[in-house]
Amino acid sequence: MVVERFSQGVINSGLFKLYTATGFFATVIFFVINADLFTPMEMLIGIIGVTVALKGISNMMLSLLILLFNFDNKQAQLDFEYNSDKIDSILAEMSIQDATSNSAKK
Repeated sequence: MVVERFSQGVINSGLFKLYTATGFFATVIFFVINADLFTPMEMLIGIIGVTVALKGISNMMLSLLILLFNFDNKQAQLDFEYNSDKIDSILAEMSIQDATSNSAKK
C-alpha cells in the first residue's frame, strides 16, 4: 500500500511526462536544424524511436526509484496508526459495555 501510494504520487507529479516531452522536443529541434542531412522518413522514425526509448527509460527510472527508496519508516508509522485506531475502538466498545452494564445494575 505504501509503495502504490508513493509510486502514484511520483507518476502524478508529471516529472516523467516532462522528461519524455523534453526529449521529444529536443529531438524535433535536432532534426529541424539538421533537416538537410535526413529524409522525412528518417526524421519521423528517429523522433518516434527516441520518444519510445525515453518513455522506457523513464519507466526504468521509476522502477529503480521505487526499488532503492526505503519505506520502512512509513510502514512503521502506518502500522502504529492502525494499531492505535484498533486500540481506541476496543476501548470505546469496552466503555460502552461498561456503561450499559452499570445502567442495567441500577
